[in-house]
This record gives sequence, C-alpha cells and structure tokens, in this order.
Amino acid sequence: MNDERIISAIRHRNEAAINEVIRKYSKLLWSVSDSVLSKIGSTQDIEECVADTFIYLWEHPNKYDPVRGKLKTWLSIIARTQAINRYREITKRDTVSLADIEFMDQLGIVDNILKEEVRHNLIAAVNALGEPDREILIRRYYYEQKPREIALALDMSVKQVDNRLYQTKLKLREALSN
Repeated sequence: MNDERIISAIRHRNEAAINEVIRKYSKLLWSVSDSVLSKIGSTQDIEECVADTFIYLWEHPNKYDPVRGKLKTWLSIIARTQAINRYREITKRDTVSLADIEFMDQLGIVDNILKEEVRHNLIAAVNALGEPDREILIRRYYYEQKPREIALALDMSVKQVDNRLYQTKLKLREALSN
C-alpha cells in the first residue's frame, strides 16, 4: 500500500492499515527516539514515544500531507518531537543540564533522513531530464563548467545554454515540489 492509501484507510478507521504502519515503521521510530533519549531515557520512555507517534497518526491522519514528504519521514519527525518533549520532561524532573553536546549531535538522524530523501528525489528528477538539458545541467553544476565551455563542447551558443539552464532549473523546481 502506498502512503496515500494507508492514510485514507486510517481515516476510515481501518485497524489493518495502522497495524501495517506499526509493523513497517516501529524499528525506524525506535531508532529515532533512541537517538534522542539513549543517554537519559529508559526503554519505557522510548517505547512510549513510539506508541505516542502511532496514536498521533491514528488521531490526526489529516495532518499528514503527501506533498511535503513521505509518511516515514513525517512519522520520524513526530517521533523525534515526542522524544525531545520526553527529554525535556526528564531533564526537568531529574534536573539534568541541557548543555549536553551529545544530545544535539543525536538529533541529526532525522536531518540525515530528510537530506537523503531530497537527494534521491533530485537524482531521479535529473535522470528524467531529456538531452541536452541533462548534460548541460551536469556539466554546469557537477563539473562546474562555465556556460561558454558548455556551449563550445555542445556546439551551441552561450545564450542557448543559459536559456536551457534556466528552463531546466524551473522543471527541477516543479518536479521537486510535487
């Protein structure tokens, strides 16, 4: 089932759909929560963050927007938020300092997930481009060639290269915003 079908089924209170999400993403959400709570929280704290994430999905499936990203990314962000809130509760309760540098380093896991998803989408969008647009884009931004060098290599005018770069960037923006 794709993300939109899963969300639609959850909106209709299909327990099989939420069970599928739990089965599919429990380990990921555990890892996200554990990355925040590993130094301060207990196993029970991590379990509660993961459970609270699935409860939030069950109670608020309409808050997921497939245009903004994948369901696993959205759930990871919710789990991270749950874990950060739990971390704050524990620090208030146990008066542990938030100056712990390792805590901030641990938060990078979701950022890495988001960066990897954007990178994957960008590569797919570039690969979907036709020629010579794809080659011009790669020469300009990967090999850092100037438009004049590209024009000479592809037997085009500099103006044609500039126009194609402009149009290609518009296409990529549109592809990545969908």
